[in-house]
Amino acid sequence: MTLYESYEDMPKLKNLSQDEIFISDSTIRDGSQMPGIVMTREFKIKCYEYLHKIGIEKVEAFVFNKREIDAVKTMLDIGYECPVVTGWARAVPADIDKVLAVDGLHETGILMSVSDSHIFAKMRLSGRQQAEEKYLNALQYAVDHGLKTRAHLEDMTRADNPGFTYPLVEKILEIDPNCIIRICDTVGYGLPFENFGEPYSVPAMVQSLKKLGARNIETHIHDDYGLGAANSLSGYLAGANWTSVTFLGIGERAGNTGMEKILLFLADRVEGFKKYDLSCLTEFAHYMEKSIGIKLPSNKPVVGRNVFAHESGIHASGVLKNPFIYEAYPPELVGGERFVLLGDSSGLDSVKHKVEETMREILNIDIQINKADPRLKKIQDEIQSLYDNELRTSCISDEELVYYVEKYFLNRPIREGDEEVTF
Repeated sequence: MTLYESYEDMPKLKNLSQDEIFISDSTIRDGSQMPGIVMTREFKIKCYEYLHKIGIEKVEAFVFNKREIDAVKTMLDIGYECPVVTGWARAVPADIDKVLAVDGLHETGILMSVSDSHIFAKMRLSGRQQAEEKYLNALQYAVDHGLKTRAHLEDMTRADNPGFTYPLVEKILEIDPNCIIRICDTVGYGLPFENFGEPYSVPAMVQSLKKLGARNIETHIHDDYGLGAANSLSGYLAGANWTSVTFLGIGERAGNTGMEKILLFLADRVEGFKKYDLSCLTEFAHYMEKSIGIKLPSNKPVVGRNVFAHESGIHASGVLKNPFIYEAYPPELVGGERFVLLGDSSGLDSVKHKVEETMREILNIDIQINKADPRLKKIQDEIQSLYDNELRTSCISDEELVYYVEKYFLNRPIREGDEEVTF
């Protein structure tokens, strides 16, 4: 009989290899296009520092104006081995020249819009043939000038891939066999299921690109349908060796695949995967919140305030006995902190825990209170009366709990095991 009673008991996934999986960050490139935010040079450098601490392999950046260039130059001057700083360009020599002008940039992404709506309506080109010539000429220009390349196949999940994209990729690989072929799911149409085929299935696209001889395949998924992380992971499972993400999933519209989700899945669910350091994720999230004014939902996966917060009596009681019961992973993995809240669904176990916690803070002693102590029930009843009479719509703060502890426990006997201790 197999028992699953702890994190260590749970089987890990075995069909991913850490030696073949890499992450490219686009927080300061694609993320900077999120409506309503402005990224300063200082912010970008701080992000670069966090990415280095995590161990992310690559970061991409714009170099179209002075503040963008200054930020990139500062990153290059810091000189970390990872993340490698790379550029981004439209499929025109003038954009590639901007990348070449920054000493130390040796790689660039090149935007290649492959859906007909982009070719005709957005770019106003005469047809697919003109688009192909434009993209290949830009790629050749970059290669001729010594740059490593990524082909960003924009809107691939709404494109005629067999009729246009895959023949284009074959020609791309003739120019640069090591080019990273980026599957761009530009509006989140992609699906993580192989059997849906073209143009939606991310695994099917990865497999098709592998058949064409692509050595490096990357997914870049937007989260319009909430499938960003699922699609990125399905790309890995199908054989992609890169995924492009943003921290907290920031970006245009619904944003991108959230880096923190991919990092957690790889570190916690894949056997032997120890490549990245997740201990600063919560700190990084708080920095992002403070610096660019985004507001994290309390239930945000990985870094949200409620991930390790417990109010429900059943949940809190279980977690206090063994965190494995109601927490998918330990908070220290991502730099989080577990805490119990008192609210309208809190039971005696929660009240006991919070009173003991408050006593430790006030008296600086470790004390255990018998759950049968009637004073705990009195505190619970008094708190519940607030909710029953609809006088309260929020949890009881730690500061407020001090009042109840002082009212019912201080200068009164406190039961510790079979002994009574009086203060």
